[in-house]
Amino acid sequence: MVIGSSGQIGSELVLALRKIYGDENVYATDIKYPPKEVGRSGPFQILDVLDFNNLLHFLVRYKITQVYNLAAVLSGNAEKIPLQAWDINMKALMNTLEAAHQSDAKKLFWPSSIAVFGPTTPRENTPQLTVMEPNTVYGISKVAGERWGEYYHHRYGVDFRSVRYPGLISYKTEPGGGTTDYAVEIFFSAVKQGSYECFLSEDTALPMMFMDDAIANTIRLMQYDDDKLSLRSAYNMAGISFTPEQLAQEIRKHIPEFKITYKPDFRQAIADSWPKSIDDSTARNDWGVKTEYDLEKMTTVMLEKVKEKLQ
Repeated sequence: MVIGSSGQIGSELVLALRKIYGDENVYATDIKYPPKEVGRSGPFQILDVLDFNNLLHFLVRYKITQVYNLAAVLSGNAEKIPLQAWDINMKALMNTLEAAHQSDAKKLFWPSSIAVFGPTTPRENTPQLTVMEPNTVYGISKVAGERWGEYYHHRYGVDFRSVRYPGLISYKTEPGGGTTDYAVEIFFSAVKQGSYECFLSEDTALPMMFMDDAIANTIRLMQYDDDKLSLRSAYNMAGISFTPEQLAQEIRKHIPEFKITYKPDFRQAIADSWPKSIDDSTARNDWGVKTEYDLEKMTTVMLEKVKEKLQ
């Protein structure tokens, strides 16, 4: 079962899981209707993860054994509605943890984020275990979620698994209000109008990952042997680190006339509190996290696919 199946990660994760387990064995749920490919390829149901009784009933009725809970208000949007975002993010997690405890859906994936880190965290090659003092609602909810996931594992035997996603880049769905969304918006603007106004400064380095790598690593973690995982909070996942200017230079190799300007907004302060690069050696050693796409390969694929989509 994938909760939040209409979002940026969920819509692609559902299709990848259906290729592995069969269309009829992967249930997609959300509070809004999914992309056509998700809705047509297998079962979909409108379901609000904040409704605990309905969630538990769904898990029992359809004999769900694995849950991917992707429901969240992301970093940029969360700062606009802090109390509502906290309520949604934490209740969504607590409901799925408790439903997993009360049902046979004991294996639960929930995404954490590099937002768990804050201005006091070492920003270069950020370690797996380090200071975590986030100064955003999103980051605070992710730190709390990691602790609750670990608690439910040790206290109730819930098979909780998580990664700290870097910024995710995809051409298939619209950005969802995150601080790293410029790295998706820039490709659409480059193709449509040959220019882009970036809401981060030109030298803001952040860890990123192409969606294909994120999906593959998420499934790899969930398929890995339970007794070989040394962490039950969330694993660092590094991806690739680059600045808006470095990305713009790569785009110019394909669109020489592309121009970028910079007008940092409130998201700049969020980005400045996050790591520039990540150490994910624990994940590499435990379950073999991999990155297939570098900046050059990702840019080539993104521009090609965005052009196809816009046509």
